[in-house]
Amino acid sequence: MRRFIIVCMLLAGCQPGAAPLRLGTTYTVQQSGVLAVLESLWTGPRFTTVVAPSGQVLRAAANGDLDVVITHAPALEQRLLVASGHAVLRCPLVASRFAIVGPAADPARVAAAPSAAAAFRRIAAGGGPFVSRGDSSGTHVKELALWRAAGVSPVARWRIESGADQAATLHLADERDAYALADLPTYAKLRDLSLRILFVADTALTNPYTLYVARQPTAPAATGAFAQWATHAGRAAIVGLRLPDGTAAFVTQAGECAPPISKP
Repeated sequence: MRRFIIVCMLLAGCQPGAAPLRLGTTYTVQQSGVLAVLESLWTGPRFTTVVAPSGQVLRAAANGDLDVVITHAPALEQRLLVASGHAVLRCPLVASRFAIVGPAADPARVAAAPSAAAAFRRIAAGGGPFVSRGDSSGTHVKELALWRAAGVSPVARWRIESGADQAATLHLADERDAYALADLPTYAKLRDLSLRILFVADTALTNPYTLYVARQPTAPAATGAFAQWATHAGRAAIVGLRLPDGTAAFVTQAGECAPPISKP
């Protein structure tokens, strides 16, 4: 299992006392600037943060190791938290967009594709190269869904698995003149890339983030308050983040915190 990055936020000091709220979230939440927004504005009791791929974060919550998670892998969320009864509340938060990025020359003509699935078919037909996260992250899960929609089984000859976070994956793609799937706000933070945004205009590239309160018998009293704050004042601050061209990096996901409904 890849090493978690654990950050202790000194929002109320890390002195002994009541157990802190344990927040689990993803690399794209951290690397896009969302986590910094939440850290800077929350004035409640202290919390610790685990940053890891969505799959690892969700499994940790299901195992009782996290109190609140913010992830962007709907299918994994449903399977690992909701269907298994490990979630008390589901709170829609925000959504960003994925983009297919690649070399400016765009040998696969991804920019001219009519859909995201068609763009992936063009990459496969050209033999890539394509750099995948390969790490059970929300980005990796979305990539696999796009290959399925394209009717393509990617092969190791031209698909490279970085096993790393979003920023490291994009840097590797940049070094290899390769294509990749990128969370757009995270890509925008990496100003030293020669990779270009080639395709983004498809609803299939919507990237929804959801906050879940895990079912923990010893959850801190602040857990519910944090969830409500994050989906109101926190969400309002997140949607204020902008991409370099001035457009919103995130949009609001409508809805209030509610007990999740397990799909049959």
